[in-house]
Amino acid sequence: MLIFNTAKVPPFELEKTGSQNLASEDLRLKYRYLDLRRPQLQQNIRMRAKAVAAIREYFDGRGFIEIETPILLKSTPEGARDFIVPSRIHTGKFFALPQSPQILKQITMIAGFDKYFQIARCFRDEDLRADRQPEFTQLDMEMSFVNREQVYREMEGMFNHVMKLIGVEFPSEWPRMTHAEAMRRYGSDKPDLRFEMELCDLSEELKDTDFAPFRDTIANGGEVKCIVVKGRSDYSRKQTDELQEYAKRYGAGALAWIKIPVRTASDSDRAPDAGREKNPIAVAPGSDITSSLLKVLGEAKIAELASVAGAEPGDAVLIVAGKRSVVAASLGALRLEVARREDLIDRSSYKPLIVTEFPMFEYDEETDTYVAAHHPFTSPMDEDVELFKTAVNDPAQHHLLGRVRAKAYDAVINGYECAGGSIRIHQKEIQDLNFKALGMTPEKARERFGFFLDALEYGTPPHGGFAAGIERTCMILCGTENIRDVMAFPKTASAQDLMMDSPGVVDPGQLDELGIEVAE
Repeated sequence: MLIFNTAKVPPFELEKTGSQNLASEDLRLKYRYLDLRRPQLQQNIRMRAKAVAAIREYFDGRGFIEIETPILLKSTPEGARDFIVPSRIHTGKFFALPQSPQILKQITMIAGFDKYFQIARCFRDEDLRADRQPEFTQLDMEMSFVNREQVYREMEGMFNHVMKLIGVEFPSEWPRMTHAEAMRRYGSDKPDLRFEMELCDLSEELKDTDFAPFRDTIANGGEVKCIVVKGRSDYSRKQTDELQEYAKRYGAGALAWIKIPVRTASDSDRAPDAGREKNPIAVAPGSDITSSLLKVLGEAKIAELASVAGAEPGDAVLIVAGKRSVVAASLGALRLEVARREDLIDRSSYKPLIVTEFPMFEYDEETDTYVAAHHPFTSPMDEDVELFKTAVNDPAQHHLLGRVRAKAYDAVINGYECAGGSIRIHQKEIQDLNFKALGMTPEKARERFGFFLDALEYGTPPHGGFAAGIERTCMILCGTENIRDVMAFPKTASAQDLMMDSPGVVDPGQLDELGIEVAE
């Protein structure tokens, strides 16, 4: 018998399956080379390789050229913190790792490469979560002389080609939904359409209420909305308290509720009070309908709200009031949490969507300024160009920036933003205006983006494209909600590599060469 090598006893069992049976993730990441032996991770990494190959196959077949862009770039503000690399040769100066190849892929259009794509490595120094890592891979694609519909065709075609790896057939044209509609109906710009439970607006019914918290919220531009949880009028106090605490994570002040009991024969025989307007859900004297708002709103108003929400006997209604952004964030997140708890999501289905007409700017309350919602090179909608110019050039109208829509769009699958893109600004005067809208002086814009502003003056064609997250796409292909399951050597939630014990200290001599001193 020939023995090639000996092996120590592994620190955890490799044959275990199911997340509840696995060793802790930190332990598995420390010994990632052993964890990768597990059949599930082997399958995931192989699926990732197939997905990347399928992407290249699609774009090669469509006449796109793959162009590799640099990793050491200039630091430019694109929405997240840069990873900075000091230069030894140019002491006191720094490179930045690319958050994306955004400017460079636009420059390839100026250079005359009309169809570009790249499997690009990207780096962002930001807080992590289940579907985010400090370094990740994305597909970048750009085309000249295109409109949004032409970009949609390529985005849909690429995903349709990749999803065939798991036998999923998407329609050639995906459903469309504007950003405004998505936020109104689902409280999210990446709605999961595998289940219903849309948000319902109760503001009209409550604008004249005597209950000051609701009345004042609506008067100040806020709203009151709800979701209906079918068949859960039996929620316990503990369960509603848990849901309230969950909603508070997203800014909600409180979570009100209504529970409509299942009708009995005796209930249906009772007549509503004389003079009370009949509702689909009639509340008779002695009815055991319950609500955290019963004392402040009364039975008639509670029944009206339940009716407007479309609730039926046996259902629960969950209500949030506040600023529009808070109501959307908290109810949108609560919708997903309830769906997980109640097992409402059909895990065997795949629902694609293209979300369009994103806002061009977002208001930052901390700095009292408007920031780019996408990135500073996104073109405004043609219908909003004059509004954009007015908002930029007239300080008294600066607040109108919040109403300017962009030619920006996302591809969403099962509640994941799998790709995002836009038609870019190709005219220097519009780009100058956009930098001004973001608070940049001409001098600051020239300092940060001078090379790009110069390039725009040499016959830049209209162009647009998108970027697709390779890891998020593979999460869908592999049926996992953890991005680390589709990466060979991922970081922890605190951006550490436990296997290599990084980040770590470096030799003081290296720091001296770079002219860097670490502050204690």
